[in-house]
Amino acid sequence: MSYLDNPIEEIHDTIVASLKAFFKRTGVKRTVLGLSGGLDSAVVAALAAEALGCDNVHGILMPSPYSTLHSISDAVDLCNNLNIKYDVIPIEKIYFRYMRDIAPIFAGNFQWDNTQENLQARIRGTILMAYSNRKGALLLNTSNKSELSCGYGTLYGDLAGSLMVIADVYKLQVYRLAAYLNAGEEQVPVHTIEKQPSAELRDGQKDTDSLPPYSLLDPVLCALNDDGLTPEEIKASGVDASLVDTVVKMKKAASFKVHQMPQIIKVSDHPLLPCSKWVTPEY
Repeated sequence: MSYLDNPIEEIHDTIVASLKAFFKRTGVKRTVLGLSGGLDSAVVAALAAEALGCDNVHGILMPSPYSTLHSISDAVDLCNNLNIKYDVIPIEKIYFRYMRDIAPIFAGNFQWDNTQENLQARIRGTILMAYSNRKGALLLNTSNKSELSCGYGTLYGDLAGSLMVIADVYKLQVYRLAAYLNAGEEQVPVHTIEKQPSAELRDGQKDTDSLPPYSLLDPVLCALNDDGLTPEEIKASGVDASLVDTVVKMKKAASFKVHQMPQIIKVSDHPLLPCSKWVTPEY
């Protein structure tokens, strides 16, 4: 059986128990996380509220010029569903001030690329860490294993945090976690689950602009990361060769980021990080 098919209740229980163990060991009771209106941050918020209590979880919504209204409303609905407090801190003015002040770096070339996208992520990381420092609340990271395997994240931005909660959970499993969390009553808004994933760092952006669809990506990543198959073995099984080559290339390019990640909650037998960075229920 592929790791992708592992019982979702076991993954859920491991994450909740590991969160409890991590915060007990640190002696800190409160946590903060950025809420984008997307699936990953919503699932992490729900897991944190279950593990630590809703009074100990604080969300910060940081809409940019490229955030959609439904993402803001989805994040607010999530907070109301979980009964957690939140702040809304728009970053539009901060972002454009940055762009004005660092104009000499661009030397007149303001063509759009990941420079502008990463700047937004790093502004958000700074705000989250400011809250963390002032309130004594540890920052939870919300990146998943699919993104991390492919380098789809910003160092010192959305890859910041004291603990990576779902870094050993593929995106397809995050969808299953959301369904599991909603089995009793709605925690993760339905619209959050159903909409196309997007970092919303530019107009009309979708994850599929940078990554293969998760339905194709995750089985290849799992075969490489967890099943120990070679690219040639995966191709021989009938998987499109160009897809495998693309995933392998992304993994190699992302390897330097993996070494700079915070501790992660270990769920599988093959986390991306070395054992010195694993957090388990016995932590």
